[in-house]
Amino acid sequence: MAGGQERVLRRRIKSVQATKKITRAMELIASSQIVRAQNRIRAGAPYQRGIARVLAEAAADAGDTAGRVLGVPESPQRVLVVALVADRGLCGGYNANVLRTVERLVRAGRAEGREYRIVAAGKKAQSYLRFRGLEVTEAFTGFSDRPTFEDARRVAAAVTPRFAAEDVDQVMIVSTRFVSAGTQVVETRQLLPLPEPTDGVPHPHFETESVTGDHGAQGVAAREGYTEFEPDATELLVELVPCYVEAALFGALLEAAASEHTARQRAMAAATDNAEELVKTLTRIMNRARQDAITTEIMEIVGGAESLRQAAKAQD
Repeated sequence: MAGGQERVLRRRIKSVQATKKITRAMELIASSQIVRAQNRIRAGAPYQRGIARVLAEAAADAGDTAGRVLGVPESPQRVLVVALVADRGLCGGYNANVLRTVERLVRAGRAEGREYRIVAAGKKAQSYLRFRGLEVTEAFTGFSDRPTFEDARRVAAAVTPRFAAEDVDQVMIVSTRFVSAGTQVVETRQLLPLPEPTDGVPHPHFETESVTGDHGAQGVAAREGYTEFEPDATELLVELVPCYVEAALFGALLEAAASEHTARQRAMAAATDNAEELVKTLTRIMNRARQDAITTEIMEIVGGAESLRQAAKAQD
């Protein structure tokens, strides 16, 4: 019985050790991807700040003629939600945190009589939302860990025309904001209409100069001097909306990718540590079972020898 238990424990230890090798490899891969994702955020920041600056100046010049392109709708009845998650799991609560936020947002809005549509980027969103009875209008997969600007353009093509055609009154985006390697925050913000700039400064999402966590220290400078627009600022604002949406989505995808790799690195590090602890525990149990088996065999040998001695003594 003890020998059989020892064999079972030995097989289980080998299985856990093999799993530990996989989780350790995934941890190292995710760690290398974090640095690359941070560099991509830095590389994309100048364009995002540039389009935001031009947009802010055009919006300031357009003023009240901007119409529904600017501001926050008082009572939006048709809302489009863009959810950015991962294509794969094994990244802790990264996907669940975003999707739970989307679910709460949609259910609370529907309770108030609003109509919601969901555009999802990431394979995990479809199964989660479908299981909970929330229909996904359009889904995009295959690029969550390394998005390109073309991927952001495809997602934007599913968003901007609906707003331009007045099929929706408001577009919200739910994604994970990469603050630093130790902090990622699920963020819900308005994508369309464009947030109104304050003192010539565009939306805070584009103000960052770095990805070290200081998102307010350095920003886009306030508008200085005089800018003449050709065509009219109102027409230019309409033309800039798709560019702004593409840039905003690309920035959000890059930050979501960095957050995904960070969450996966932490999850795999924890899994590796747990595997090591489990191997130690199983080894201790196996050694105890082996010791019990050896003790039992010794007792059987001693008992048999004593029986033979007593039998020989009785014959004498």
